Amino acid sequence: MKTRFTIYFLAAIFFISCGESKRESAKSGQVEEIVERNRTEFAPDKRVALFDISAEEDQNGIILRGETTSEEAKKRLLSDLDSAGVNYKDSIQVLPSEALGEKLYGIIDISVANLRGDSKHSSELVTQATLGTPVKIWKRTEEWYYIQTPDDYLSWVDHGGITTMNESDFNNWKTSEKIIFTKAYGNSYVKPDLDSNPVTDLVTGAVLELLQDSDDFYQVRYPDGKEGYVSKNDAKIYQEWLQNLEADGESLTKVSEKLMGLPYLWGGTSAKGVDCSGFTKTIYFMNGMIIPRDASQQVKEGTLVDEQSDFSKLEVGDLLFFGRPATDSTSEKVVHVGMWIGNNEFIHSSGDVHISSVDDKAENFDEFNRSRYLRTKRYLDQQSSGLKYLKDQDIFVNESR
Repeated sequence: MKTRFTIYFLAAIFFISCGESKRESAKSGQVEEIVERNRTEFAPDKRVALFDISAEEDQNGIILRGETTSEEAKKRLLSDLDSAGVNYKDSIQVLPSEALGEKLYGIIDISVANLRGDSKHSSELVTQATLGTPVKIWKRTEEWYYIQTPDDYLSWVDHGGITTMNESDFNNWKTSEKIIFTKAYGNSYVKPDLDSNPVTDLVTGAVLELLQDSDDFYQVRYPDGKEGYVSKNDAKIYQEWLQNLEADGESLTKVSEKLMGLPYLWGGTSAKGVDCSGFTKTIYFMNGMIIPRDASQQVKEGTLVDEQSDFSKLEVGDLLFFGRPATDSTSEKVVHVGMWIGNNEFIHSSGDVHISSVDDKAENFDEFNRSRYLRTKRYLDQQSSGLKYLKDQDIFVNESR
């Protein structure tokens, strides 16, 4: 009897233990589902929103760890867990990091900053930012800053490429008068003399604080305090440039052709090298628009023009997208973009910046890209969430100046 009772008792413990294990497993699965649902809602694209949160289980319940750039996302997650009756410990950090103090703003202070996917030089080059680009700072390591550029792209910049500021200094910078460098590539100089030594190189789209407007040069100041002189032939006063912009097919083509022959660079968005979407991004920026960084993001903006290879519908400035169409088992994959310039031709960065044709009788016919054409979208004079017009934003200059 004693032996039989012991067996029954152990069996009961086993079944109770199994039941508790299944319940805990179900609870853990429910938490993972809630976390993933909130990640999908608040950070569907991790390139522009951070929701790096995980749930770990211990004897006291669930521990939530990680970080996000959205206070709203954290509040929603905790609310959903409360509604589900989950016992948890909150160890989620909402950025910006307290370690930054008041310096939550930054200005790129070198001609082109290489922005990476992780805080090390060996990490992938994901994008670039040109001199004078204002950024949000979310956190830092000893040598790197985690930043967000005006196109909302998240990345890491080496401390040597950025000047950090508190809100007061940042607002002072924004209210200052500025110039924009409009030549593809050039220099600033230590004296108002083209034969003097350069201060730094400059690329198209660089923005600098204007100190003095002289006969042939602008005297300028860098975010880190350096001063120099820029030829008036290579730059314009920012507000005048912006007010006089008439973005149309002709102006887009003119900018694009100034970059002809520029080498392809994965992650490049500057006159030092561009990838396909970095090229279209640069063209549109110099025509007063900030557009999303990557081709897979750009294809979601603007207005659909064509997806049946009817190129007669296209207008100069439209963006053509290429890649793999969706099938029953695979999703669509957009991998390339170029800009239509008319005459059955588009300009794009592939190997280098050059012009290709969709006409199979043309000498520059691009059979490879023609065969993987997906659709064309129109950006000029269009409104969508990912298109920002500099005339409507105070990204570089406050209107209250």
